[in-house]
Amino acid sequence: MKIEHSIDGNKGVFYINLEGKHVAEMTYSKAGPDKIIIDHTEVDESLKGQGVGYKLLEEAVKYAREKDVKILPLCPFAATVFKKREAYNDVLF
Repeated sequence: MKIEHSIDGNKGVFYINLEGKHVAEMTYSKAGPDKIIIDHTEVDESLKGQGVGYKLLEEAVKYAREKDVKILPLCPFAATVFKKREAYNDVLF
């Protein structure tokens, strides 16, 4: 499964596309030049239990590190993972 990334203006999404359909996605909004806000994570039932949400968040963290931006995790899933994984503290806003 390949995680793709798309940006349209101030909105972005990390997603997995199968047969032309987003089967998993994590959306965010840019909040200025140095911060993104993760606002939603959704994974299709067919992928539940496979750690797909974590993989999407890992891509978001990788992106934040590459672009030197911080993440404000408003999405309940992302917020919970940030509380559990101290390794992500360097990009936490």
